[in-house]
Amino acid sequence: MANASGFFTPSVPRLRSKVQPSIGVSRSGFCFSGGISRRVVCSSAIEGAEKHVSPSESRMPKLVSKGCKLVGCGSAVPSLSVSNDDLSKIVDTSDEWISVRTGIRNRRVMSGKESLKKLAVEAARKALEMADFDPNDLDLILMCTSTPEDIFGSAPQIQRELGCRNSPLAYDITAACSGFVLGLISAASHIRGGGFRNVLVIGADGLSRFVDWTDRGTCILFGDAAGAVLVQACDAEEDGLLSFDLHSDGEGGRHLGAPINDNETDELLGSNGSALDFPPKKSSYSCIQMNGKEVFRFAVRCVPQSIESALEKAGLVSGNVDWLLLHQANQRIIDAVATRLDFPQEKVISNLANYGNTSAASIPLALDEAVRSGKVKPGHTIAAAGFGAGLTWGSAIIRWG
Repeated sequence: MANASGFFTPSVPRLRSKVQPSIGVSRSGFCFSGGISRRVVCSSAIEGAEKHVSPSESRMPKLVSKGCKLVGCGSAVPSLSVSNDDLSKIVDTSDEWISVRTGIRNRRVMSGKESLKKLAVEAARKALEMADFDPNDLDLILMCTSTPEDIFGSAPQIQRELGCRNSPLAYDITAACSGFVLGLISAASHIRGGGFRNVLVIGADGLSRFVDWTDRGTCILFGDAAGAVLVQACDAEEDGLLSFDLHSDGEGGRHLGAPINDNETDELLGSNGSALDFPPKKSSYSCIQMNGKEVFRFAVRCVPQSIESALEKAGLVSGNVDWLLLHQANQRIIDAVATRLDFPQEKVISNLANYGNTSAASIPLALDEAVRSGKVKPGHTIAAAGFGAGLTWGSAIIRWG
């Protein structure tokens, strides 16, 4: 049955009567049940159900109202820096052409024995060190990436490398450049609704492996990096995730993606879908394909709307926000969104020039640099938004520390 916190108890063996759940959506974007305070997750009342909880299930805390806060951050980038001048030696471009159109001057690219897993682990350790936190106390690890080094996911390998002895749950989230924002919301949902207390959210991508380095339209944009944030349960009064807004649109997926090569799959099937060759040939993904104009239009239209929606849910306006932190895709997009939301440039966080588009890593990477430089201080409010392939986009209003 639903306990006083609004959470379901883990085991409900039989029902004596059926009652329709009363569920609504709070201003923050989280669901609530009638009579339960704001920001308590989806819940329901089932009358007459007997309560049987196993010893393992009994560890779940019975929380009346829970918040979550961001308490540590870290980041890592490859050692190899590739400048615009370097790229001009392999494609028809120049530093001026790239910087004027994108705002990018350098990007980091994995080389030698570097790997995405190593970058993710380094970023994670830095976040845990900042929070003075033992990895053995982690309840959950979320690896937000679209470029895992194992098709089945990388999160459990991160867990192993961190030396977590208690086998916390670890899984991947694939949402491209929106991945980190979705990771934050997922962490908050696990904390508010699942009784988790310490969740490590990692955003990491190695897009250099999926770039056509002969295509000046895309190879100039992307770099590799990892960033991480530790999210902890707290009292509702200290809540650091004030609201969020999330969307996706599969119709727009044709404008940005890296699908399996069509010619390889077509060769395997006849006109009726039957297999022509068995066993199937090895498949591979194409390089990143992007319609830059359409992606730009999508971003400058949808991202401001999403942030405005999240601000409204939080009961705030742009003037209440200390920092605007967008996915670092293109400086023109960042400037256009800031202008539409009336954010002055001195309140916009951007490190795009040094790293390029690092996909799911871009927001935590920029946040980590801003925190460590003293720009972002405890108590500051940040409007963060990610957007990219899928198409997916989303925003979150967060309070640091």
